[in-house]
Amino acid sequence: MRPSPLAIVLWTLAALIPLAFLGIFFAWPVAGLVSRGFIVDGAPSLAGVTEVLSTARTWRIIGQTLGQAAVGTLVAVLLGVPGAYLLYRCRFPGRGLLRAVVSVPFVLPTVVVGVAFRSLFAAQGPFGWLGLDESFAAIVFALVFFNYSVIVRTVGALWSRIDPRTAEAARMLGASPARVFRTVTLPAIAPAVLSGASLVFLFCATAFGIVMVMGGVRFSTIETEIWYQTTQLLDLPAAAALSIVQLVVVVAALVIAGRARARSEHALRLRGDNTAEQPWRWRRDLLPSLVTVAVVVALLGVPMVYLVMRSFVTADGWGWRNYQLLAGTGDGLAVPVWTAALNSLVIAAQASAIAVLLGVLVSLVASRRPRRRAGVAGVRVLDAVFMLPLGVSAVTVGFGFLITLNRPPFDLRTSPILIPIAQAIVALPLVVRTLLPVLRAIDPRQREAAAMLGAGPGRVLASIDGALALRGLGLAIGFAFATSLGEFGATSFLSRPEHPTLPTVIFRLIGRPGADNFGMALAASVVLAVLTAAVMAAAELVRPKEAEL
Repeated sequence: MRPSPLAIVLWTLAALIPLAFLGIFFAWPVAGLVSRGFIVDGAPSLAGVTEVLSTARTWRIIGQTLGQAAVGTLVAVLLGVPGAYLLYRCRFPGRGLLRAVVSVPFVLPTVVVGVAFRSLFAAQGPFGWLGLDESFAAIVFALVFFNYSVIVRTVGALWSRIDPRTAEAARMLGASPARVFRTVTLPAIAPAVLSGASLVFLFCATAFGIVMVMGGVRFSTIETEIWYQTTQLLDLPAAAALSIVQLVVVVAALVIAGRARARSEHALRLRGDNTAEQPWRWRRDLLPSLVTVAVVVALLGVPMVYLVMRSFVTADGWGWRNYQLLAGTGDGLAVPVWTAALNSLVIAAQASAIAVLLGVLVSLVASRRPRRRAGVAGVRVLDAVFMLPLGVSAVTVGFGFLITLNRPPFDLRTSPILIPIAQAIVALPLVVRTLLPVLRAIDPRQREAAAMLGAGPGRVLASIDGALALRGLGLAIGFAFATSLGEFGATSFLSRPEHPTLPTVIFRLIGRPGADNFGMALAASVVLAVLTAAVMAAAELVRPKEAEL
């Protein structure tokens, strides 16, 4: 059935409105910053970029970025695959709670994660004797903490639906468990492993808050170097060159992730909605259980538990002093930390509303299955375009706002909506990634059957697509809200001292000397972590099974 002219117009608007938003508030600021780097003394020139790319410091930073991303991804995959098996293939009491616990670190603000691991490996911390303070290994641990759930969720979604009969047949023919995994299971889950690994590599390569808090100048990455060149040196050619390098890495990772995700979604459709979960058995599942428990307790649990405990340590012993200090404005803070927390909640609500509204439109359009090749290509391009903010430096976006949105009709430098817009740009890809699998799981025959029964296009959209989109809306709102709460890269440029957010206040407190400042930073980090965890716990209660990252 061919769509009516009105339907074509409405679907076109549904695609153009988010594209216009992305063009104005993402492509334009990024292009504005990058283009400034190619202008020297008012004339186009490659001299500045060439000079930056010819220095040993630049290539050392690029090497560090790729190195920490590669190692972080490898460790996350090695630890995450057993977790995916245990949490999505096996049934046991408390599995839902354990899934929620594993999911929380991914949405924790990077500043909080950095503070937790920094306090853990500091000289006076419980693992200070390891000498890992401000080290490459400590940064990798923090990156794995942050991205472990990406592998678990991505791989687990596919693994839970693999037909177990093939592996059972291989075992009956005499294959060992290791050989069955290598020759039968691993090829089956490979698309999901590759998709998850590509995303983890992307997140590790663009980690900002973790490296800023834990690594400093010694372990600079492309992301932190862009911040340093723009804010400290005002060297736009250097920032432009590094932004181009980052874009190359981002596009490559997104292409790999997109292709692997498409193969994974195709495999899920072939297997249908039937799951292949099995009861937990200690002989068969002991090794993945031990690995997962060790990761949850040691890697995920210990840093957060110690962060909470350390926040109650004061000069006079244990107490609430650090939390009481949050109500004051001591040592140069323009407003109390509790006020910054309220600012963060208000801004996150505004950003979530923007991101979810646009994400619903994008997901509805990208979930269509056009018959023509041009339509299929257009849908793929739309999906890919809205993934770009995942990897482009939020620092680039924030600084780009300042140099492009400074004249009519978009003079927004003093507007209170600027920070919510920046945070919505960061949250939008996660909203799309949450809603899109839910909508793509709809069998087109359902729409065709509804139309044959006399339902108009609007009613079909509302009763089928709309009803299923509501199943994923809670999780989409949770991701958007939690991401906005912890956003630091763009907000560090745009927030004003008299109207700060909680992550910017935490970073300022860490950079100031004094036990009280560090204690306040710890207490504020706990507050931010609790807010984020509460949001995601509520979102997990309404999570549909299709809504896997």
